[in-house]
Amino acid sequence: MLRETVYARLRYEVLSCQLAPGESLREQELAARYEVSKQPVREALLRLERERLVTVLPRQGYRVNPISLSDARDLCRFREALEPICASEAARQASDEELAALEAFRSFSGDSSAFTAYNRHFHCAIADASGSARMAATVRELVEQAERLVLVSLQSVKGRNNSLLVAEHGDIVDALLARNGRLAANLLRDHVVRANARILESLSRFPVVP
Repeated sequence: MLRETVYARLRYEVLSCQLAPGESLREQELAARYEVSKQPVREALLRLERERLVTVLPRQGYRVNPISLSDARDLCRFREALEPICASEAARQASDEELAALEAFRSFSGDSSAFTAYNRHFHCAIADASGSARMAATVRELVEQAERLVLVSLQSVKGRNNSLLVAEHGDIVDALLARNGRLAANLLRDHVVRANARILESLSRFPVVP
């Protein structure tokens, strides 16, 4: 559907920082750019407002929400709380086929952009395996917004070792295949905590709203 296409494109441009934090948006300009009427653009912007990615400015248009350290900390806390629950539930009730599919995340080859997609798919695959559509949707949103936090710092997060992260993914997969929910949850929590620490440290070195 046209409205879903416009929404997906606009959301991607916000999350990938092609539309920069703090940038002003106008329905008419976006409609002309996407070659659509203003209605699907307006609907997409209102959906993004509900996701806290844009703000409606009365009689002015819209603005891409800036990144603040307080918002970043909240997002990180949500990930640290929710993703281990998904891992525990996946170990308990996912099918053997769903868990076996996670074997694909034991290795990675590609550039930084490809790694970002690989990492997103890994975290979302575990959330999907939890059996809770609501938790999976929330985790996907959190992971995608965490990627925006990295991009807004204008450089790669310091201290990230892709090989080490892939190895940690493998350990989490081992625990899930063994259906050891407690171990899988603990490993995933530690994995997310370390990633969040790198993101927050990087953001603290760049001009964001306190």
